[in-house]
Amino acid sequence: MQEMVIYGVSFDLVGKQPIVLLKTQDGNKFLPIWIGHSEAAAILMKLQGAATPRPLTHDLFSETLSQLEAHVTKVCVTELRDNTFFATITIQQDGGEIEVDSRPSDAIALAVRAEAPIFADDRVIEESAIEFEGEEVNEEEIVDEFRKFLDQVTPEEFASELAEEQAEPDEEDEAEPELDAEPDEEERED
Repeated sequence: MQEMVIYGVSFDLVGKQPIVLLKTQDGNKFLPIWIGHSEAAAILMKLQGAATPRPLTHDLFSETLSQLEAHVTKVCVTELRDNTFFATITIQQDGGEIEVDSRPSDAIALAVRAEAPIFADDRVIEESAIEFEGEEVNEEEIVDEFRKFLDQVTPEEFASELAEEQAEPDEEDEAEPELDAEPDEEERED
C-alpha cells in the first residue's frame, strides 16, 4: 500500500472524459483514473477552495459523518477489475472502524473534504501506474508528457493496453514504450 497525492485533474482530449491523476508520495509513479464530470467538479472545487451556495453530494455526506461524530480516516484504491477501479473509504466512529466500498472518484472527493490520506494498493500501482524515471522530476515536463499521452489514448485503449501487458510474460529485456514516441510504420496500420 502506497500513499498517493492528487497531482491534478485533467481531461482526456479524445473522449472528453475527466481524469484524476494520483502520484505516489515518495516516487515518480502516476495513476490516471477516468472519472465522471460531477466527481471531477467536486474534487476541483474543494481543491480550489470554491464555495457553492448549496452543499454538493460529497459535502452533504461529509457533513452527515461529522454530525454522527464519525470521520474519514483514509481512502484506498484497492483493485482494478474488468477495466474498473475499486476503492474503499475507512470511517472511524466510537473507536471502531468500518470500510465502505466506493468508486475511487467518490472516495477521493470525500478524502479531499476530510483531509484524509489517499492510498493505492501496490498491485494497482504495479498494473496501472505510469512511471517517470530520473532523480530530478520536472513537473512541467511530466504534465506535458501526460497531456501528450491523454491526447493519444481513449479509456478503451488504455484498458486494452493494460490487459495486453498483463497477458504478456514478464521479461526484463522488454523496453517500456515512451509516452511521446511516434508509432512505427507497422503500428500505424491500425
